[in-house]
Amino acid sequence: MKRQLICTVLFSAFITSHAFARNTVSNYPIDAALASEPGKVGGDIALYFSGQQHPGVSRTLGEFATNKKTNSFGRSDEQACQHAFLSAAMELQERDRWRRVEGRSRNTEEVAGRRRRQHECPTPLRED
Repeated sequence: MKRQLICTVLFSAFITSHAFARNTVSNYPIDAALASEPGKVGGDIALYFSGQQHPGVSRTLGEFATNKKTNSFGRSDEQACQHAFLSAAMELQERDRWRRVEGRSRNTEEVAGRRRRQHECPTPLRED
């Protein structure tokens, strides 16, 4: 009986499929992401993306990265990517709010990336 149970467990462990996360790259517009969940990203801190005109930088305090992920069950790829982008934007804005409370300059370069690869996309939102 014990031997049959061990054989059954080993057999089922070998035949079950393993779940792997997809590693696909898609481009979506940032404007659509910002409009997808109104009010989620605060308007008190301006967001500037690569290639956009912005006020001059008085000093640089470094680069800050975020790596947000989302559960895409029941969502389209675009909706999941928009949700992850908005979560990352909220995190970076919150970091900037704390910098303001501490009296530091608000001019920082914040980079969104995944797997330590930097993405600079002027208009599309990139999912990879």
